[in-house]
Amino acid sequence: MNIFRHRPLGLLAPALLIAVAGCSTAADSATVAVPSPDAKTAKVCRDLHRMLPRKLDGRSRNDPGPRSAYTAGWGNPAIILRCGVVRPPKMIDPKVAEGGDPDAIPGGVNGVDWLMEKQGDGTWRFTTANRVAYVQVSLPEGMSAQAEGTSVLTGLASAVRKAIPEGIASMR
Repeated sequence: MNIFRHRPLGLLAPALLIAVAGCSTAADSATVAVPSPDAKTAKVCRDLHRMLPRKLDGRSRNDPGPRSAYTAGWGNPAIILRCGVVRPPKMIDPKVAEGGDPDAIPGGVNGVDWLMEKQGDGTWRFTTANRVAYVQVSLPEGMSAQAEGTSVLTGLASAVRKAIPEGIASMR
């Protein structure tokens, strides 16, 4: 009897089971890449995590996986916050500062400066500016930057002002 003849199916079944188990449904919370901030940035990000609201724009807290002090989420599909991200390239693009890029606009909400970027899939991402850590907020598909985005940033402004001091973030 050739034992290797049956082995490929024996290995395929567990692999298939793992792949199916790893798939998420619409009811599951989102999965995001967790930032890897330096020690100074990590401290202020942990401070921010403790100050974040339980509800944001009428949505309940629904943190993404893997769980981390550097990520948070609200609703389903989730508004995602990531703290300790790297500086977005458009943050230093002179075209953006001069208002020449329609997909990247600087602005401020309740004492917190943000860079608003339209992503290739039509969603919006906001990144803090002039703070010692970059905090990134991504809106799910279908949320408008002007209406819901302003409400989301207003809901986060107090926590960001308290936890993330003004200053220059690390250049990483």
